[in-house]
Amino acid sequence: MHVNERLDSLLQRCQAVSQMIEDPELVKDQHKYRDLMKEYAQLSDIKNAFGEIGGFEAQIEGAKSLIQEEKDLEMRELAREELRDLEQRRRDAEDRLKFLLIPKDPLDEKNIIMEIRAGTGGDEAALFAADLFRMYARFAETKGWKFEIMSASETELGGFKEVIFSINGGNGGAGGNVYENFRYESGVHRVQRVPATEASGRTHTSAVTVAVLPEAEETEIDIRPEDLRIDVMRAGGPGGQCVNTTDSAVRITHIPSGVVVHCQDEKSQIKNKAKAMRILRARVYEIEEAKARSERAEARKSQVGSGDRSERIRTYNFPQNRLTDHRIGLTLYKLDLIMQGDAAELFDALKLSAREELLKTAS
Repeated sequence: MHVNERLDSLLQRCQAVSQMIEDPELVKDQHKYRDLMKEYAQLSDIKNAFGEIGGFEAQIEGAKSLIQEEKDLEMRELAREELRDLEQRRRDAEDRLKFLLIPKDPLDEKNIIMEIRAGTGGDEAALFAADLFRMYARFAETKGWKFEIMSASETELGGFKEVIFSINGGNGGAGGNVYENFRYESGVHRVQRVPATEASGRTHTSAVTVAVLPEAEETEIDIRPEDLRIDVMRAGGPGGQCVNTTDSAVRITHIPSGVVVHCQDEKSQIKNKAKAMRILRARVYEIEEAKARSERAEARKSQVGSGDRSERIRTYNFPQNRLTDHRIGLTLYKLDLIMQGDAAELFDALKLSAREELLKTAS
């Protein structure tokens, strides 16, 4: 569809949705009302950007007329300066409109399940896995999002061999685009620092892997009971009374895909099974989504990476207080603040780079 035809279609849809939300009967269906209000907010942004461009064009024509008709040299020069400013502002508004016209990824508003695993580096990698978990948790807190540990394997020094947790943005909307913010975190995160266990003061290099999975609703993916093998067992490791004295641990195997999930953190077998099913659903959903993305478009791969968890995406250099994202060539000398959850600048840069790449593809 030509961009002007798409714009006309969206403006017509905005008018139609505006009329629909004025219907007093609509509030009886809260789910539909919420969806229409969200759609109207997005379409209104497009309508406003288009109107802004029209306003600048009218002012540009006025400035051009003044330049042609005005006899005073000083006034003509002022009009030329204003014209240059208006033309730049129009270009900026056109760029905003182009971004708004890029179809949104329906996954962006989803909640997520994140998996962090210690890689090379032994205890130091496990400690950094815990640091990354805290960074993501603190960022989620700044957004008002909820997070929940679903499964964790801790070390004696307080690190994580593995930690799996969910982040929930609530009812969605502009503040609930959890997957949009975290989707580019999948991959290998390399850390360079002097470990707490290092007596000689040498800088070590360790690594952890991160996987970000959009959380699937039960209705979005068909997992048949006959495709599951569910094993229950006694939980291992520290856990205190009940945890490792009852058969509360659950292991679920999805036979068609080979995905295996193990949960033992809860004392209740029912709770462990529910958490394991959420993780399993997200992993199987990711497999299906990866297939769909591959089939859709090789050309639309963003320069920020494919989300392959084997790709080295970032280096955290503590001695220099430096973070470098290798995919977009971004270096920030505020690693201490980022590790405290002040990661908005990093995440925004990744989102902007992805949008610019999509804009090039669309053009």
